[in-house]
Amino acid sequence: MFWEDGAVASTKRLSNRGSGRRAELLAIAGELFATRGFLATTVRDIADAAGILSGSLYHHFDSKESMVDEILREFLDAQRETNEQVLREASDPRAAIAELIRRSFGAMRRYRAAIAIFQNESNYLGGFERFGYLQQAAEDFERTWTSLLQDGRRAGVFREDLDPKVTYRFMRDMVWTAVHWYDPRGNLTADAIADQYIEILCDGIVSRE
Repeated sequence: MFWEDGAVASTKRLSNRGSGRRAELLAIAGELFATRGFLATTVRDIADAAGILSGSLYHHFDSKESMVDEILREFLDAQRETNEQVLREASDPRAAIAELIRRSFGAMRRYRAAIAIFQNESNYLGGFERFGYLQQAAEDFERTWTSLLQDGRRAGVFREDLDPKVTYRFMRDMVWTAVHWYDPRGNLTADAIADQYIEILCDGIVSRE
């Protein structure tokens, strides 16, 4: 099942890369890669979903690898810029962590398919030289979050016994796996969910007497 809102949003975002049709094809491919899997999705599947012949797809892209490459790079570039902005503007480590969580949920509104692909396909795609940047991106993201956690621990903002790597992995999984159930058309907004996550992360779930 396609998420129409995500496909439409992706089409608008990608339109500056060329023709509207090319952007539409990327959006369709992204949804197929996210829902069916990269290996299971063929060029013919993408062409059929777009209502064109397979050969016509090659007028825009030379392979499905080129399509997923473009989808992933757009998301990762945007996320990198977001992280850098948060680090520049946040007043302290806790504020930075909270803002990174909010921005991550915000990214799900725009890059839902790309996030799912990054989660599901990085191990496979990363085995090819062309996609070597995926591992580097994952390491960069981890370094950003763990550095903040370490800074916060030294400043007394976070607990002294905090393990930055374990905590980062917990937060990473807590946030990014939400892409599998978050519905932008649902009653809860991304901001509302992010606020709940931040409150649980920082204050726990135990009732305060």
